[in-house]
Amino acid sequence: MRYFVPFFVVLGCLVACKPAPENVTGPGPAKIRVATFNIAMGLEAEGAMGDALASGNDPGLAGVAEILQRVRPDIVLLNEFDYDPAIDAAALFNDNYLARAQNGQPAIVYPYHFRAPVNTGIDSGLDLDADGKTNGPADAWGFGRFPGQYAMLVLSRYPVDTARSRTFQHFPWSSMPGARRPVNPDESPFYPDDTWERLRLSSKSHWDVVIKTDGGDLHLLAHHPTPTVFDGPEDRNGLRNFDEIRFWLDYTLPGSGGYIVDDEGQKGGIAPGATFVIAGDFNADPLDGESVTGAIGQLLQAPWINSGCIPTSHGAVEAALVQGGINLTQSGDPANDTADFNDQYTGNLRLDYLLPSSALEISGCGVFWPAADEEGHELSAVSDHHLVWLDIVR
Repeated sequence: MRYFVPFFVVLGCLVACKPAPENVTGPGPAKIRVATFNIAMGLEAEGAMGDALASGNDPGLAGVAEILQRVRPDIVLLNEFDYDPAIDAAALFNDNYLARAQNGQPAIVYPYHFRAPVNTGIDSGLDLDADGKTNGPADAWGFGRFPGQYAMLVLSRYPVDTARSRTFQHFPWSSMPGARRPVNPDESPFYPDDTWERLRLSSKSHWDVVIKTDGGDLHLLAHHPTPTVFDGPEDRNGLRNFDEIRFWLDYTLPGSGGYIVDDEGQKGGIAPGATFVIAGDFNADPLDGESVTGAIGQLLQAPWINSGCIPTSHGAVEAALVQGGINLTQSGDPANDTADFNDQYTGNLRLDYLLPSSALEISGCGVFWPAADEEGHELSAVSDHHLVWLDIVR
C-alpha cells in the first residue's frame, strides 16, 4: 500500500529535511541553498498584493516570511506572487515581513531580486477556451482575472545579472518543433490555425535568471506550467503543461534549442557548460495526478540533469496517512509529496522541483513540511504547496 515507507527513506529524511545552518563565509567551498515555493498568493483582486505587502500584517505573507526565515535559502523562487509594476514588491516584502522577526525567527533580507511581466490575465483577444467569448480569464494568454495574477518573484542574496537574464513570455507554442497541438475527439484542431500560430507557450513565463555566486554564474531556470486540469477531452492544459516542461529540456541540451527566441530576439538555448537549476511548481507528478504521461519524466530522465536528490518530509507521510482517501491508492511514495490537495479527487502530489545540472555538487535537499510533532508544523497551512530546498556546493 502507498503509505508504507521504507526505513531508509525515513532515515534519509531525518538528515535531509532538517534545515541546515545559515551559510557562513570561510575556507573551502560554500554551500548555496536554492528553494522554490508556491506561496498560493494569487489574490482575487488587482492591487490586493500591493495592499498586503504594504500593510505588514498579512497573515499569509507573514507565514511565508517565517518559513523563509526558518529554511534560510540564499536564492528562492516564489510562485503565485502577483506582479504589479506600480510597486516595488521585493522591497516591501523585505522591509515589512522578512526583515522583521516572525514568531521569534531571525530576520532575513534579500538585497537582489528578479521579476518581469507574465502572461496571466493579459487579454489575448481570442477565444482560447472555445466558449464563444473572448473576454474571460481563460481567454488571457495565461489564465488570470487580471494582469500579473499568479506571477513569480526571485529573491537572492547574490547579485542578479539582469542584463544577461532572459525571458520567454512571448514565445509561440507553435514554434516548438513537434509541439503537442490539442485536437478534438474528431481529430480536428482545437485551436484554429490563426489562434494556434499566435498562442504563447508559457502560461506565466519562462525565465533564465543569471545569478552571480562566489563560485561562478548560476542560471535559475524559473517557470510555473499551467495546471493540467480545467479543460476538456482535447486536454489542452495537459499538453501545454507537457511542452512548457519540455522547453527546459530543449533549452539545456546543447544543439537542441536553436528554435528558441527570447523576448529580446536572442536565439538559442543556454550556453554549453553553464550550470543551472530548473525551479518551480511544475504541476506534474511522476506517477500520479492528471499530467500527460512522461511530462516531468522528460527532465527526471535526462542524463545532463541531476534528479538523484529527491526531497522528502515527515509531514507528507503523516498527511497521507491521516487524510487517507485517494492518497492510499496512489503509486508514488508519499514522502516525496510537496502539495496537499483534495483527498477525494486529487490527493497529495509531488509537483515542486529543483533540478540541477549534472555538473553541480549536491549536498542535500528536503521539503519544509513538518509533522505534527515537529517544530513549525502550524506553518503547513500557509499554502497548499510546501517549500522545497536544495543545497549546492560551489
